[in-house]
Amino acid sequence: MNFIVISPHFPANFEQFSVSLSNNGITTLGIGDKAYDELTPSLRNALSEYYRVDDMEDYDQMYRAVAYFAFKYGKIDRLESHNEYWLFQDAKLRTDFNIPGYKNDEMDTIKYKSKMKQVFLSHDIPVALGKAFQTAEEGWHLLEQFGYPVIVKPDSGVGASDTYKISDPKDFTDFLTKRTPNVTYFMEEFIEGDIITFDGLTDQAGNVVFYSSLVYQEPALETVHRTGDMYFYETRDIPEDFYELGMKSVAAFGIRERFFHFEFFRTADDKLYALEINCCSPGGPSIDLMNHAHQLSLFEEYAHLVKENKFYGDSTCPYYSVYISRSNKQDYRYDLAEIKQKYGAELKEIQHVPGVFAEIMGDVGYIFNTETKEQMHAIIEFVGALKTQA
Repeated sequence: MNFIVISPHFPANFEQFSVSLSNNGITTLGIGDKAYDELTPSLRNALSEYYRVDDMEDYDQMYRAVAYFAFKYGKIDRLESHNEYWLFQDAKLRTDFNIPGYKNDEMDTIKYKSKMKQVFLSHDIPVALGKAFQTAEEGWHLLEQFGYPVIVKPDSGVGASDTYKISDPKDFTDFLTKRTPNVTYFMEEFIEGDIITFDGLTDQAGNVVFYSSLVYQEPALETVHRTGDMYFYETRDIPEDFYELGMKSVAAFGIRERFFHFEFFRTADDKLYALEINCCSPGGPSIDLMNHAHQLSLFEEYAHLVKENKFYGDSTCPYYSVYISRSNKQDYRYDLAEIKQKYGAELKEIQHVPGVFAEIMGDVGYIFNTETKEQMHAIIEFVGALKTQA
């Protein structure tokens, strides 16, 4: 079985996808823009061969790399980056080489927010209403329809980049001066509530074999536009209404042999609204939190699904697993030694965040496991405590 991993070195924790595929006897082939001798030893050992390209944005280079592997190794059974940024390119390569998985004609509903909304609505799943627009005139017209505040973001975007909260006419005027040229944007009504996710993995027939939920301190947009630390956690508590809506959403999009990441808002009056879908594994340390909370390896389980369509674990969640960020710009009351002394048994991992993600994820992230929500919040307060100002 031949599996091409796109950009196998990034992000660093996703190297384990390649390692697990190789450990399960799958011929694992990598394509990326990093020099081979700069890959970690474990990744080099996992890859049967690595093809370096100068520019991963250059489709001709990527096409030639896949063609080389197909000529040398025969039929390519899977191609995957596990990265939202490369979803379109992954699909184009699968289409051109007839590789199983999402193809070009299936991408609209999982990449364009305007199309996602149509799928949610057609399956009677409540949504934050919105509409795509291209011109300033169309935008002003939508503001009259939705009122303030609204959220404006690219119709096909990644994360919170190029996203704006519009609270008054001046905000929209400022956005018009900053907007990326020739990009279609999506305007969405602002919903006040807690952001929660329904995450998991489906088998080759579309059955959900693993599910979980992340709870965020705040939306990523709010983190970007303020200073200070952040946290989010894998929860042990998934209410029945949320579980049912999450499972209904997975079925609506027909997801097969893939990770999924649905975002929802839970409002103060206990209503749920679907926000969007990311049809790949959640980014950053999210998959690490799931592994710690559920006491399994989703990297290994994914390899089992690819190889034999079996998931050997389950969705039992004995722990809350929380990621707490720290910024190099802050002066904290307790140092690492004091954190380890007080919560060493709960501390599972320390991650140093590359600069491209540090604006949201902090410069350093600490992952803790706790059995109770009360202890989790005590740790959040302890790790985030700042030295008192003179």
